[in-house]
Amino acid sequence: MKTTGHIRSMPRPSMRDQLIASGLETLHREGFNGSAVQDITDAAGVPKGSFYNYFESKEALALEVIDRYGEEVRALAGVLSDESLSPLERLRRYFALVATKFAARSYERGCLIGNLSNELADHSRLIRDRLSSNFAAWSRPIETCIRDGQKAGEISRDMDARVLADFLLNSLEGAMLRTKVEKDSSALDYFMTLVFSRVLT
Repeated sequence: MKTTGHIRSMPRPSMRDQLIASGLETLHREGFNGSAVQDITDAAGVPKGSFYNYFESKEALALEVIDRYGEEVRALAGVLSDESLSPLERLRRYFALVATKFAARSYERGCLIGNLSNELADHSRLIRDRLSSNFAAWSRPIETCIRDGQKAGEISRDMDARVLADFLLNSLEGAMLRTKVEKDSSALDYFMTLVFSRVLT
């Protein structure tokens, strides 16, 4: 028996979302100072004048881009709360996911949050504060997982979980920066080896 039904089309992204998506891509590829509003609106396929209906400035867009990128980074953190795995294995899989995502871009562009930190932290208080809050949000699930590992006796209690989580995130950012320069996985490989053979155990 033949059935019929209505096929719903996916809603089109709003112009604001298009601008944030194209801003993320453009700022990640070209940097903040290497990008013009015209580049972003061209990539979004919208008139340049429309940009200012949604954002007061390129800096205002950059704040939204940082949050959008932060959401993408934190989406990988689901594995950190997977209780079917031991806390140490959750951490191992999480950092392996981050490394794989980075390798998929042939070690180009690096981490957008790290890139904008280098480029803008000394020049924009608004962006510096937004970067700081995103680093903190990135670190929290790592801290929670470390604390779970310490309670389970898998991870050393010699260092506070928050300090250790921040250290791992800072080390990861340094490894991604070096990998961006060298265009190979060596720095991330060393990060994984040292973290799981020395730092956490």
